[in-house]
Amino acid sequence: MCAQATVPSGPVAKAKNERGFTLIESFEGSSNTFGQVMSFTSAAGYQFNKHFSFEVGVPIGFDRATTTTSTTSGIPPVTTTTTSTTTYSGLGNAFLALHFATRTPLLNYASTIVATAPTGDKSKGLTTGHVTADWTHTISHDFGRVSPYLTAGIGNTTPNTRTFQRPYLTQGMLAHFEEGVVVDLSRSVSVGGLAYQIAPWGGQTMYSRTAPMNPGKPMNPGQKPGLSFQQNAVTTGTSSLTRDKGFGALLDYNPLPFLDLGIGFSHSVDLSVNTVSFGITFNLSPLFRGRK
Repeated sequence: MCAQATVPSGPVAKAKNERGFTLIESFEGSSNTFGQVMSFTSAAGYQFNKHFSFEVGVPIGFDRATTTTSTTSGIPPVTTTTTSTTTYSGLGNAFLALHFATRTPLLNYASTIVATAPTGDKSKGLTTGHVTADWTHTISHDFGRVSPYLTAGIGNTTPNTRTFQRPYLTQGMLAHFEEGVVVDLSRSVSVGGLAYQIAPWGGQTMYSRTAPMNPGKPMNPGQKPGLSFQQNAVTTGTSSLTRDKGFGALLDYNPLPFLDLGIGFSHSVDLSVNTVSFGITFNLSPLFRGRK
């Protein structure tokens, strides 16, 4: 179960035949040359059986933007570079997620529908101001400790991956794909690798989380369209604005049944940036189910 308004990825989890209320608290973030993007999310729901579940929740965003300014003056010319940081925080978009999962000896399958309401703080870049929706499907197979998987989905906003919390939000139709493999090194430790693709079409709008108050500046000559969020609060354009592809790696540690720790690395080919991410998740659901 995801504890955030991002779409799920990775192999289909081994389901427990339990039912009852669920409560998950998570803290996730990514850091790169653009700054840091973090979210604290509370999600509550209900597990009907090993196949069906749902949850509702809301994230709180914490963003720290890094801005570099260069000025040239004097004879001979001398260039001075100044780096500044700005922090933002605020309420994100409330979400509803519906899950279905099934496992067979041949194939494991999961399907998730995620919808968000525009409850976020638009002045902080934490909402597009529109309702968003995504429908994602995952298939996987377990070969002992090795589990390859394939994820494909369609929606009207760019999803995050487990290794890349994006410093922007988008509005516009797109398909997204992720291919990867996870290897269980022990009962509590796993490692994995993945590749992802974002394939938009039609008009796209990008809302910056690291420059949410900039009214707009001309793009630098030769700057990639996807980097406009560094200068502009809102940018509109064609599908090239939000197209992206990349790859990543992750390490997951499950020291306790209710605690999951993760760290990941991602490289975006279209943005030419490396990102380090982390995740901490507390599953407090057993508090509602008691002892058996």
